[in-house]
Amino acid sequence: MKPNAPSKYLAGYPLALVEQVQRLIDQDQLAGVLLRKYPAPHGVRTDKALYAYVSEIKNTHLRNAGPLSKVMFDGKLQIIQHALGMHTTIARVQGAKLQAKREVRVASVFKDMPEAFLRMIVVHELAHFKARDHDKAFYQLCLRMEPAYHQLEFDVRAYLSHLDATGQPLW
Repeated sequence: MKPNAPSKYLAGYPLALVEQVQRLIDQDQLAGVLLRKYPAPHGVRTDKALYAYVSEIKNTHLRNAGPLSKVMFDGKLQIIQHALGMHTTIARVQGAKLQAKREVRVASVFKDMPEAFLRMIVVHELAHFKARDHDKAFYQLCLRMEPAYHQLEFDVRAYLSHLDATGQPLW
């Protein structure tokens, strides 16, 4: 990223906020701010551990949603789909029954981030099980599952802007 170029991750935020983040990146201070706020990465390293982590959040907040079929870190997700997470629901007819499979894929970049960032993306993808669009109901569900959702999403976007600009991971 060129100095003072607006970050693609912060599109849609007020210009003053985008400029503040850009200033912190240019002055090499954003890393320190994020490290003070989120000092350590989480311990979820495998797909099996991620499945348990996502299942716990789903069972706490979305008991009536169907069971999860697959949960995994996906190394190609951010590169191919330009997404940080993805949910899919696949319906198949098997005999006289309709079987639904629900999958959650999380970009591998989240393997080395703080637990709060991982929780934000998991909450986001689980909210899509109930609300397909990014509308008011969707964000209300996200806030019910994670009260600090909006702040975490902004912090993730700020970190991704730092990563895009410097290429230096923090955790």
